[in-house]
Amino acid sequence: MNFIDFNIFFKKGAEWLLSNGLRILFIVLFTWFFLKLKKKVTERFITFLLQKKEDAEFQKRTQTLVTIIRYALTAVILAVASMMILKELGINIGPVLAAAGILGVALGFGAQSLVKDILSGFFIILEDQIRVGDVVEIGGKSGLVEKIGLKTTVLRDLAGNVHFVPNGEIKVVTNMTKEYSRYVLDIGVAYKEDVDKVMEVIKEIDEGLRNDPDFKDDIIAPIEVLGVDQFASSSVIIKARTTTMPLKQWRIGREFNRRIKKRFDELGIEIPFPHMTLFMGTDKEGNQPPIRIINESE
Repeated sequence: MNFIDFNIFFKKGAEWLLSNGLRILFIVLFTWFFLKLKKKVTERFITFLLQKKEDAEFQKRTQTLVTIIRYALTAVILAVASMMILKELGINIGPVLAAAGILGVALGFGAQSLVKDILSGFFIILEDQIRVGDVVEIGGKSGLVEKIGLKTTVLRDLAGNVHFVPNGEIKVVTNMTKEYSRYVLDIGVAYKEDVDKVMEVIKEIDEGLRNDPDFKDDIIAPIEVLGVDQFASSSVIIKARTTTMPLKQWRIGREFNRRIKKRFDELGIEIPFPHMTLFMGTDKEGNQPPIRIINESE
């Protein structure tokens, strides 16, 4: 290369640096600026959507969502910046975009269930449908929520079995411990009993339970005696419900049932055994055939 060629090369290089080079520098600077900006924007956006709370579970959900959105924005910003830089370097980005589009379609078809699970998990976390420690029924399984991820939710049932439920299969979420819980009591008494008296006894039992130091902190409100719910085959069913702190409804319900049994026994209120009436029928003259009882010892 002679001096004239070097001079031309240097001149073109200087022109490129002053035009394309400066544009690449601005692209890099703007990319750096947007990468820094996304951190504050995502945190404020998620905090605004979820309404700021000070509990640890809220902080965990916020951090999860912020991380997801941050990674997505980083990928978009870097992809756009890369395309712009390649264009400034004189590389035809058309084939690159076409290849990326084909690859995206292939991945989309191959990972439909994965994308469905991740999107469902994102909205479960965003809408605060369930939290770690809740007792829920999802995907046909019920248990205590041990972990909430983007792809799966982990439940442990009463027997200790662990269920991994893909978020994409969650259609309906039944949360049994959201903010507060309730225990519904169906109390059966004999037809001969005075139901008004029985309902008063139930309220007395509830008052004693709410004044018990071992249970009073778990009960939010006095029991609601809803009244006579149905006439069963051998008993009258009185329905009531008590409102408790989350996860405490089963503990309170078991203790309530124990106290009902003891108090009813003291007052002579009958909780009847199931029984039935047998009709043997009659002949044409209206006579009823005798019933023969066979003693197995005979």
